[in-house]
Amino acid sequence: MKYSGIGGQAVIEGIMMKNRQEYATAVRRPDGGIEVKKDRYVSLTEKVKLFSLPFVRGVFSFADSMILGMRTLTFSAGFFEDDEDEEPSRLEKWLDDRFGEKLEKILMPAVMVFSVAAAIAIFMVLPLAVSSMIRPLIPSDTIMAFLEGVIRLAVFIGYIKVISNMEDIRRTFMYHGAEHKCINCIEHGLELNVDNVRASSKQHKRCGTSFLIIVMMISILFFMVVQVDGFLMKVVSRIVLIPVIAGISYEFLRLAGRSDAPIVNFLSKPGMWMQNMTTKEPDDGMIQVAIAAVEAVFDWRAYLKENFPEKN
Repeated sequence: MKYSGIGGQAVIEGIMMKNRQEYATAVRRPDGGIEVKKDRYVSLTEKVKLFSLPFVRGVFSFADSMILGMRTLTFSAGFFEDDEDEEPSRLEKWLDDRFGEKLEKILMPAVMVFSVAAAIAIFMVLPLAVSSMIRPLIPSDTIMAFLEGVIRLAVFIGYIKVISNMEDIRRTFMYHGAEHKCINCIEHGLELNVDNVRASSKQHKRCGTSFLIIVMMISILFFMVVQVDGFLMKVVSRIVLIPVIAGISYEFLRLAGRSDAPIVNFLSKPGMWMQNMTTKEPDDGMIQVAIAAVEAVFDWRAYLKENFPEKN
């Protein structure tokens, strides 16, 4: 495997692929065609030098992925909106009258803030609250912190299990698999075509799923060491330490994407295992969409010639 620098994510009936400042979103339209939109995005880590420092860049890279994710999801969702002749609801009318063309710019940050708050409540506060209920039975703070981490992992796995039963999410996970397969195909020196992509792995060490698992595992170690009294202070400590944990997790994920060292591969296994739930085998049509997204921003033929001359 040789690092290519490209990455992406699944969207509604499509895939976004990013290479440096260029990104492309390919969507399978309802009429069967493939729509590709190419654009540029300058990351926060490039705009502000301080944000690119090791152990700092992880938080801002995560913010970049959320911003870009919202943009590409909005684009892909536009192909599958309900009939425009349908009468808008009272809320939609009020929002449109109140904010007009500014509505989308306001909604995007609001949705992002709500999503982060909901994630903290579900995956940080809820496990702490559940573990606190059995605190009288376990006197050890270290064991309690470990138990809280186990509950956090169980909540996350349960959440993925539940949403994976939804048809739209299942298809998104299939596109997620197509994204990984395309990147693996290229990074293992194979020509980018449907047959080679289909034969490639749907697991990749640089996946966001692996990032979340690493965050949760590192958080267990942190909270076993950093201990405070009182439920409210525990909640505050977990929120305050999120950027630190995310920064460390990002550095490991970045290393994992560039290294095939045995120890790195071993430590990557939990995240790779979790990807069995968040990636599914795509059909050939999904692979074609993924290839279209890659080819819009990445010259894979030149990459193969440079990095795998023995095969080309």
